[in-house]
Amino acid sequence: MGDRDRDENSGKFTEEYPREEFLKALEELGATGTTDVSSHVGCDRRTAYLKLQTLEKKGEVKSQKVGNALLWELVD
Repeated sequence: MGDRDRDENSGKFTEEYPREEFLKALEELGATGTTDVSSHVGCDRRTAYLKLQTLEKKGEVKSQKVGNALLWELVD
């Protein structure tokens, strides 16, 4: 973690996987599962799940339970 970049003004770490990457993945893949999103973005499944949950709370994506899986899609 010591090699992560920091914002010069705020001192906060920059996001390794910005929200735009997740939104782009859903735009390109359509309604899809967490594992597919994580593969597309290049992060682990847990990271994708947590980011997608955050985006859902902000109203940018929505999820639907299908069997044991969650399908994620962009909000229209």
